[in-house]
Amino acid sequence: MSIGSRLRAWSQLAISAWHSRIDDSGKTGFTAQYETASADRISFPRKIAYGMGAFVNNLLAAAIGGMAIILNLGLGMNPALVGLLGALPRITDAITDPMMGYISDNTSSRWGRRRPYIFVGAIAAGIIFALLWQLPEGKTESFYFWYFLAGSIVFYLAYTVFATPWVALGYELTPDYHERTRLMGVQNFIGQLAYLVSPWFLWIMTYKPLFENQVAGAAGLAIGIGVVTIAIGVLPAIFLRERFVQAASDGTIPLVRESRLAMLKRNMAEFAKGFATTLRSGPFRKLCVATFLVFNGFIMISSFQLYVIIYYVFSGDQEAGARYGGYAGTLGAASTFAVIFIVTMLSTRLGKRKAFFVSTGLSIVGYGLKWFCYNPDYPMLVLLPVPLMAFGLGGLFTLMGSMIADVVDADELETHQRREGMFGSIFWWVVKLGMAAALAAGGFLLNATGFDVALGGAQSANTIFLMRLFDVVIPMVTSAIAIWAVAKYPITEARARECREALEARRGNPGPALAA
Repeated sequence: MSIGSRLRAWSQLAISAWHSRIDDSGKTGFTAQYETASADRISFPRKIAYGMGAFVNNLLAAAIGGMAIILNLGLGMNPALVGLLGALPRITDAITDPMMGYISDNTSSRWGRRRPYIFVGAIAAGIIFALLWQLPEGKTESFYFWYFLAGSIVFYLAYTVFATPWVALGYELTPDYHERTRLMGVQNFIGQLAYLVSPWFLWIMTYKPLFENQVAGAAGLAIGIGVVTIAIGVLPAIFLRERFVQAASDGTIPLVRESRLAMLKRNMAEFAKGFATTLRSGPFRKLCVATFLVFNGFIMISSFQLYVIIYYVFSGDQEAGARYGGYAGTLGAASTFAVIFIVTMLSTRLGKRKAFFVSTGLSIVGYGLKWFCYNPDYPMLVLLPVPLMAFGLGGLFTLMGSMIADVVDADELETHQRREGMFGSIFWWVVKLGMAAALAAGGFLLNATGFDVALGGAQSANTIFLMRLFDVVIPMVTSAIAIWAVAKYPITEARARECREALEARRGNPGPALAA
């Protein structure tokens, strides 16, 4: 056989192998194995309605974290105490989040299992957030600590009443593997709009033509955020309908009349059983670990990097640092819009697991570039790593909600129970725990660098070096471990399809979500 004939034969063999290759997403080559049925598609207006909940969710999360810097810069509180104020309310979340998930899963009302809580929770969270930041001036550090701690616990309770049922609602809106990713892409896209404005919160609160001081700026900004939370947060409750009027059950809940005490005991026992069963899900644990690491690393440096920009790049100039921090944050949010499209496309072609590898890997490259691009001589270079870093959270929250919806189906197939609320509450508690850990650790790390706000731009060289080192290395390490955690995530497109077919054979197809 001639060399040319051999090359042609090898080429044909390679092409044949490529077209017959089945990757981890259950696809042949880059063509989807299954097409989304028209009945499984969610109309674009309803995707928008669900995405409005993401906007409120991200707005509140960004505000409570981003505005906390005023407790240090405006009131002079120790950074470690500020970090604790972000972390301690998560202790109550460890109880209230799963409880809210259980309550939502087991609610039966004419309006559904999720929508009443979304409606009431949005209103309560908006009002309480606005009140939380009406801080009286001239008080002691101890007063501010206890005032803010008590107010934060109440706020997070209202936040949980809104967010947990909203998350669970998204898991049930469609049974389709790819439509779930598209839904999460749209909601993540809309949610990112909050991050277009949140990087400017410090600048807004510091802007003297608007506010007398930063504390007054926080009070005014909080009122605006509260109003937006109420106006937009109720929209998913108004314009969406639920696919499951009542959760799937294994038939173990008795249908006899009980005393209130007996009912409470039974509900607590069922809650504990459901909580333990949820945590036994191996795929779910992998997703939680990865989310904790990626989100924890990002949030820790999202507040930390402001100090690096202010005190390293701009030698203590808070106004200039806040302005460039705003530029970077807005560019990051804008870049995330493109990231969402890219990651959704990658998920459809490569599978959700591989898409996570790509997006998280690109964010690691972005974090590494900060060491070279945060340069006092060229401040505009602060913006260069931002688009790559955007792949971290942009990919995470586009993919994780879709992957957890697949896990919920696999869990129902095994346990005969439908527990979107429990899965969603534990997952988002992990997210909030990651935020709390990051805020607490960030405060202690800032102290460990030797930072002293009283020194202004005269921080020591060792302090600046440690600030820069933590800012770069920590998110790179946490993101790399997250990739390792998801390496053996088992639910492919083919497996998800098998779960759906088995579930529909068991309980019948509930049909697509109804329009409002």
